[in-house]
Amino acid sequence: MSMRIPATLIAGDGIGPEIMDATLEVLDALDAPFEWDSQVAGLGGVKTAGDPLPAATLASIRTTRLALKGPLETPSGGGYRSSNVRLREAFKLYANMRPTKTLIPGGRYDDIDLLVFRENVEGLYMGYEHYIPIDGDPHAVAIATGVNTRQGARNILDYTFRTAIALGRKKVTVVHKANIMKALTGIFLETAYLLHKEKYADQIELNDVIVDACCMKLVINPWQFDTLVTTNLFGDILSDLAAGLVGGLGMAPGANIGQDAAIFEAVHGSAPDIAGKGIANPTALMLAAALMLDHVGEHDKAGRLRQALSDTLNIDNIRTGDLGGRANTEAFTAAVVSRINNG
Repeated sequence: MSMRIPATLIAGDGIGPEIMDATLEVLDALDAPFEWDSQVAGLGGVKTAGDPLPAATLASIRTTRLALKGPLETPSGGGYRSSNVRLREAFKLYANMRPTKTLIPGGRYDDIDLLVFRENVEGLYMGYEHYIPIDGDPHAVAIATGVNTRQGARNILDYTFRTAIALGRKKVTVVHKANIMKALTGIFLETAYLLHKEKYADQIELNDVIVDACCMKLVINPWQFDTLVTTNLFGDILSDLAAGLVGGLGMAPGANIGQDAAIFEAVHGSAPDIAGKGIANPTALMLAAALMLDHVGEHDKAGRLRQALSDTLNIDNIRTGDLGGRANTEAFTAAVVSRINNG
């Protein structure tokens, strides 16, 4: 047996526990090396500890520096602040990587193979907001402040270049709005070209595109892109758009990498409307687990997991309802485990 690796496990809210149980079954079949410390966050943290990000959860990740996380519920328009954002801040998880790859051929878009990198701790997305009351209206004016730094840009851009080159990618495209937001996103674009010239010009191609044009181009001809890198808010939007090219967020894993920890997750929501029904698709979290295996050097196990998922979906034609199939979570998981055991 390989040496055990301590890791924090956050099942999450809604369908989180169901898809996490499914993912753990698959990891057990692979004899994955993780030694789990189970913790809570999101709505589960509020219910059990009065905090959407309890101190015990933070302490666990500080110790393990590695976590697998299910979806966490965040209220819209009020309530508590996003636990996901707080985790990124707490552990300086400056890089979010979202692989977007066709798993089921024959859809509207086929042979998609994109990498989307998102700066994860700066920009407009971080919630530096306040209201200004006027004439008795406490919400008369809303103000948000975006902050991007040279060092923050270098962190995500350097990680993007290094990772893309290591994976054999050919081109990095910087997505920005520097024609209008000349300072806030201009610093990101400027830093990309400076860093590329300084370290990577002979290893990988670099170009750039304005974010609204990028959205159009992704819909019309996504194959023109290879690796995208962008600021926080644009990355949040573009990574979901890219996921739509391959079947939706149920097929989209995410890796959050920083100087203090690495957290792997399914990026879809907690889907409380189907929680407890046993019909959730665990593919995204299983793919996140494959990214986690890669991160700790277990590339063979990561490859076996991805191959088992592909074979289950395309050879056995066993799929959950969101993918047009009839399998429930349990049956789908059993099929993936069978592929692993008999592969």
